[in-house]
Amino acid sequence: MELYLDTADVTAVRRWSRILPLAGVTTNPSITATGGMPLSELLPVLREVLGPKGRLFAQVMGKTESEMVREALALRELDRDLVVKVPVCAEGLAAIKGLTALGVPTLGTAVYTPMQGVLAALAGAEYVAPYVNRLDAQGGDGIKAVQELQQLLALHAPGSKVLAASFRTPRQALDCLLAGCQSITLPLDVAEQLLNVPAVDAALLKFDQDWQRAFPDGGV
Repeated sequence: MELYLDTADVTAVRRWSRILPLAGVTTNPSITATGGMPLSELLPVLREVLGPKGRLFAQVMGKTESEMVREALALRELDRDLVVKVPVCAEGLAAIKGLTALGVPTLGTAVYTPMQGVLAALAGAEYVAPYVNRLDAQGGDGIKAVQELQQLLALHAPGSKVLAASFRTPRQALDCLLAGCQSITLPLDVAEQLLNVPAVDAALLKFDQDWQRAFPDGGV
């Protein structure tokens, strides 16, 4: 399993990389714009925080195949291990095919249907990112779409992985893992919810109180 953070907040990545077994960091244009740091500055800083083994993801903004490929190659100059995110539209699929031929790893993003996802995988995408909560918000079933995509990849493109994205709750992430997802990326608020379990705090407080009553001098 690969666990990623979906953020451009370097301070948060530094904090969570100490706590969680992070595989790396994913970004998208909206996240990067909110952070206010251009990719030319952000990617080297994230690489410094994550170290050589962490994987970074950044998205192209071009509208045509040639624009996307050109931008992807420029992004790879910023980080040689970068996975390039490409939207799964007609031009994006062509770009994924072209980048795969050049040996550039890609992620098919903005996936709202299982067929979109399997087409990206067949075009050569190493990862496919279904938008779980966005599907739910549009009246769809994000988890069902992930389950169907997992089945399609297992049957027709076993070399590609689902990297589930767009979560509002830890339960959505858990359901994706139970569906067989090999990778998920969490926004910071959902990462916080993972370890925000009031019962744990209550249990630790009770342990401490009982220990202090029995061993006021420390007891070690």
